Amino acid sequence: MFSNTLVTTEDLAAHLDDPHWVVFDCRFTLTDPEAGRQAYLKNHIPGAHYIHLDEDLSASISETSGRHPLPDPKTFCEKMCRYGVGINKQVVVYDDSFGAMAVRLWWMLRWLGHPGVALLDGGLPKWQREKRPLDAAIPTLHKASCACLPEPSQVVQAEEVLRASQGADQLIIDARPERRFSGEYEPLDPVAGHIPGSINWSFEENLDIDGTYLPPEALRENYQALLKGRPAWQVIHTCGSGVTACHNLLAMEIAGLPGSRLYAGSWSEWIRDPARPVATGE
Repeated sequence: MFSNTLVTTEDLAAHLDDPHWVVFDCRFTLTDPEAGRQAYLKNHIPGAHYIHLDEDLSASISETSGRHPLPDPKTFCEKMCRYGVGINKQVVVYDDSFGAMAVRLWWMLRWLGHPGVALLDGGLPKWQREKRPLDAAIPTLHKASCACLPEPSQVVQAEEVLRASQGADQLIIDARPERRFSGEYEPLDPVAGHIPGSINWSFEENLDIDGTYLPPEALRENYQALLKGRPAWQVIHTCGSGVTACHNLLAMEIAGLPGSRLYAGSWSEWIRDPARPVATGE
């Protein structure tokens, strides 16, 4: 039985030697792109492969793209096959930042149609607090047979986001911190603010005090208050570059509210076209 939302540290520890489980370390720092890889080389969960946000989970940046455009799905699928992500494998992804980076790979494998991919709840910090094993060995690649059935309906383009921003039917949820959403502070992009009509729900609102996700019932209560009667498929998630937005999308899945979608280009793509409107304030 696959898990497609969360895996506990206990479950992962019990399957470290299971050939049907594939683990990915997704540590990454936006302001220091090599920090995650260097940390991985020092130590990581035994058997984990390293995946780099810029090099593995993104295409090259273009004049019209955001900071982390989606790669070609066929190329990405072939890469995952080389890491052993087969149709009968449980994939577990983790980072050291409350899932904020690893959720990108979680979402991308779901986008490709892989049925069994889950985030390690609590991530590496919880694993370390529990004094579970770490090592520095680089695992051998074992290529697997896998299928790639991308689901383009999960991805929203800027044109649809613009229409959504002008109406009341769809809800745009921005996962960035409040100061970035309001435009008070913008450390990464050349324009500050947010997409008009969107609301702010920082991904950290999904977390309990120990860095794990809130219980499903609490998440459901929070998101139903945001949705105000809308079905989940009318929700579009955004952030700075289509990464932390996946944290809110996963939270809705955990809450039993599946079907929301991702604007993968997000704010960093939106501002590439000066004709697109910008809002500031709350």
